[in-house]
Amino acid sequence: MTASEREPGRGKEPGRERGPGREREPEPERSPEPGPGPQRPDPGPAPEPAPSTDPHPDLHPTPWRPPAPAALLTFAAVCAALFVAVALTVSLRHGAPLAPERAALHWSTAHHGEPQRSLARALTATGSGPVPYLLAVLAGLLAGRGAMGRLRAVICAVAVLAVGQATRYGLMELLARPRPPAGGWAANASGYAFPSGHATTSALAAGILAWGIARRARPVVARTWCAVLALWAAGVGLTRVYLGVHWPGDVLAGWLLAATLLALALLLEPFVCPAGPARTGPPPIHKGAP
Repeated sequence: MTASEREPGRGKEPGRERGPGREREPEPERSPEPGPGPQRPDPGPAPEPAPSTDPHPDLHPTPWRPPAPAALLTFAAVCAALFVAVALTVSLRHGAPLAPERAALHWSTAHHGEPQRSLARALTATGSGPVPYLLAVLAGLLAGRGAMGRLRAVICAVAVLAVGQATRYGLMELLARPRPPAGGWAANASGYAFPSGHATTSALAAGILAWGIARRARPVVARTWCAVLALWAAGVGLTRVYLGVHWPGDVLAGWLLAATLLALALLLEPFVCPAGPARTGPPPIHKGAP
């Protein structure tokens, strides 16, 4: 008998032998090795925003928002108080100029050379007559929407300018301050001095037109034009002193009066130019448009 016959289990793999009445034991299942997992599709770079379909984006600026009524009332009250202080000073002195006013007049009469005098005359001429009213009409056309809205805005803008001039005439006759001596005049003038008509009218016209531009143009453009108009109004007022027909206090009073009236006029804006619906996107594109 050989060795393999004496040891029947030797030479056979364990677990492979199946004797009588015994079933083969199943092999244990192997767990799959951990892998990187399912691959998600790469979303790729974020899509770029679609270009605006509005061919004229600058024509649709941020809607104009007037200052709060409380701020307007506060500003008007401060300007009115300063105007009253200047007017009381003039009245208590019976129109006699202060020392700084005399010094300013003396300097201006000593510098009436050319071309400064001609330039001052040209600039001062724009502060009265039809120019301020044309600016008020332009402001109404810019501020209004639609035919009726523009007509209403033009009427109100011209009315504010007319009311300002009427108020200035009344105060001028009430205070009756004499002008500087006519010997130093470099331009024609008439009536009393306080407050300056050119300074009041030009400041009113500049403020009204600035309001119209602010309602139509972009904020950056509106601020630029406001600065230009402010320089124009300041230049008109200063030419009145340079030409020797007004004391500096007259010009200052005109600016304060105009600022007071403009602030009060802005309180009526919601009734003159009601706010339309806010613009939330580009205008619709009509089919068949080029």
